[in-house]
Amino acid sequence: MLETDLYKPVYDYLVRQGYTVHSEVKNCDITAVKGEELVVVELKTSFNLKLLAQGAKRQRVADSVYVAIPSPRGGKRSAGWSDMCLLLRRLELGLILVAPDKNPEVEIVFHPNTFDRLRSANSAKKQRRSIIKEVEARYGDYNVGGSTKRKLMTAYRENSVFIACCFLKYGRLSPAQLKKLGTGVKTPSILAKNFYGWFEKISKGIYVLNTQAEEFLQGYPELVGHYMEKLDQQPADIFQNKKPIEHELKKNQEIPL
Repeated sequence: MLETDLYKPVYDYLVRQGYTVHSEVKNCDITAVKGEELVVVELKTSFNLKLLAQGAKRQRVADSVYVAIPSPRGGKRSAGWSDMCLLLRRLELGLILVAPDKNPEVEIVFHPNTFDRLRSANSAKKQRRSIIKEVEARYGDYNVGGSTKRKLMTAYRENSVFIACCFLKYGRLSPAQLKKLGTGVKTPSILAKNFYGWFEKISKGIYVLNTQAEEFLQGYPELVGHYMEKLDQQPADIFQNKKPIEHELKKNQEIPL
């Protein structure tokens, strides 16, 4: 569709609503007047920055500003649809869709309304808590901002690294022993799911570390050093005065460290 293809359907719709409609008035694609009310509609064949800038400029002079674009080919579930709507609502712009067929239909997706920032923030409280929780659970910053298509160091992965360090120091361990070392309530789940393939179950409730984990840990010496130092601060009798499992392993070499 061309921008001119959008004009007639939007024009007809506004006329049916009782507006006096004109095109290309002082750089406005469409102006619609009813009494003292002035509505401006900007036409574009795609959603882009220029369209947003034009809409924002028209808000200086109009009571209401809409942007009109062709209906998305992928429908309203297409990639970027919700982001586009959020941005338009945030800028207090209305959205009109024009179906590209022989008898184009006009759909008013939403009208311009004052954006309620407090309501928006309240609806995202769970996401906010999730972000803060993730930040607090990370020791360091091992990612590069803007990275795509690469594995990231997350709080979950760091937790897994901590567990791996416990195995490096003590050998075989149970989930209960790991939690005593401070690995957290997610420890049993991390071991059971074994998302990174680092842990091996050698008997009921007993796990060891495999070489795949050791190879990964070599790439993060600072993080490993942090957790090993943390483990060194644990009391010697943390396992109720029992000898560390690493000592037992020296007597039982069939189970590798």
